[in-house]
Amino acid sequence: MRPKAIIHLDMDAFYAAVEVLDNPSLKAKPVIVGGSKKRGVVSSASYEAREFGVHSAQPIATAMRLCPQGIFLPVRMSRYKEISEQVFDIFYQFTPLVEPLSVDEAFLDVTGSVGLFGPPEEIAKVIKRAVVEEIGITVSAGVAPSKFVAKIASDLGKPDGLTVVPEDKVMAFLEPLPIDKLWGVGKSTQKALALLGVRTIGDLSRLPMDVLERQFGKHGTHLHLLSQGIDDRDVEVSREVKSIGHEETFADDLLDMEMVKRELLSLAARVSRRLRSDGVGGKTVTLKVKYNDFVQVTRSETFPEATDDGGEIFRRCCGLLDKTEVGKRPARLLGISVSHLCDQGGERQLSLFQTGFTAPRRKKLNLALDKISEKYGEDGILPGTLLKK
Repeated sequence: MRPKAIIHLDMDAFYAAVEVLDNPSLKAKPVIVGGSKKRGVVSSASYEAREFGVHSAQPIATAMRLCPQGIFLPVRMSRYKEISEQVFDIFYQFTPLVEPLSVDEAFLDVTGSVGLFGPPEEIAKVIKRAVVEEIGITVSAGVAPSKFVAKIASDLGKPDGLTVVPEDKVMAFLEPLPIDKLWGVGKSTQKALALLGVRTIGDLSRLPMDVLERQFGKHGTHLHLLSQGIDDRDVEVSREVKSIGHEETFADDLLDMEMVKRELLSLAARVSRRLRSDGVGGKTVTLKVKYNDFVQVTRSETFPEATDDGGEIFRRCCGLLDKTEVGKRPARLLGISVSHLCDQGGERQLSLFQTGFTAPRRKKLNLALDKISEKYGEDGILPGTLLKK
C-alpha cells in the first residue's frame, strides 16, 4: 500500500508579506503588523523584524522597545483573506483534499495526485513557484507521510523552505529535535518530561509507554505515538464551523457599565453580521471577559431559539453580564461568541404574542443594514448609542 503523501504549506510572515506586496518600499524593512501601540499584540512580523527578537503574540509595546525603527501597521484582515483565497485557489489546482488551518496555512493530501503531477516533492516545488509568480509572496513546505511530520518539516525550512521527509527517514528526522517541537508539549509538560530525562523527541521515543501513561494518562499515549512518527489522521476536507465570535482588547480598562454595554452592542453587531453572512444562527451565546489582572472568565447560556440578530445577541449578553464582576473589576477585554449553529434559511414560527418587528421584517431590516455596512464599512451605519464611542 502506497504511503500517504502530505504537504503542509505555510505562508511566510503572511500579514507582513501582504503589506510588502501592496507597498514594495517596505521590502527588506522591519514590518510589524498588530494592534494598538498601547495594549495590542503583534500579529505578524517580517523576518527583518524577527532579527530584533520581535515575534507573534508579543505585546506591541515590547516590540517597539526591541525594534524602535520598526514600521508598525494595523491589521487589514479583509485584504489578507483576499490574498489567502488566491493562494488557496492554487492549492486546489493540485488536489481537492485541502484542509485549511488558518488563512495562511493548510494541509494537502496529494497521494492521489502523483500520477498526474509527479512525486510529492515536485508538486510542492511547483506550488511554491506558482505562489511566488502569480501572487508575489513565498510559502514554506513540508512533505511527509503524515500531517504531524509535514508540519514540523515546513517550520524548519522557513522562510521559503522545502523540507522532505521520506517514510523510511521519519525517525531519523524526529530523533534530534527538541521536545517542544512535539504537538501537545507545553511548558508544564516540558518540565515534567525534563524530570524523566527527556530533552529531545528521540529521548521520549525510548521511554516505555506505561511510564508515560502513568505520568500523563491518555495524553502520554498520544505523545508516545507522535514520538514514533505515528499519526494516522486524514486531511479533513471540510471543517465545520462550531462558533462565530469577535473580541476586542481596549486601550483603557473599562469600569463604567454604560461604556461596557456600548462595547457589547458593537461586538454583538459584528457577530450578527458574520452569522448572517454565513447564513446561520446560534442558540448558545458566550460572553468572554478578561479583567485587568489577566484573569479570564466565560459565561454561557443556551436559548430555545437560534438567532442571528445583533439586538437579541446583545440582550442575551446583558443577562450574562450580571454573572460576572464587570463594573466592580476593570475589564481589559470583552468578547462575544455564538455557537450551536443552525441554518437560518427557513422561516421560524412566530409567537402568538410577538410585538414590534416580526421575524420577516427584522430579517429584511438586517439585510438592508448589512448591505450598507458592506458598501461603507462597519461604521457606515450604527445604533445611536454607539455614536458616543
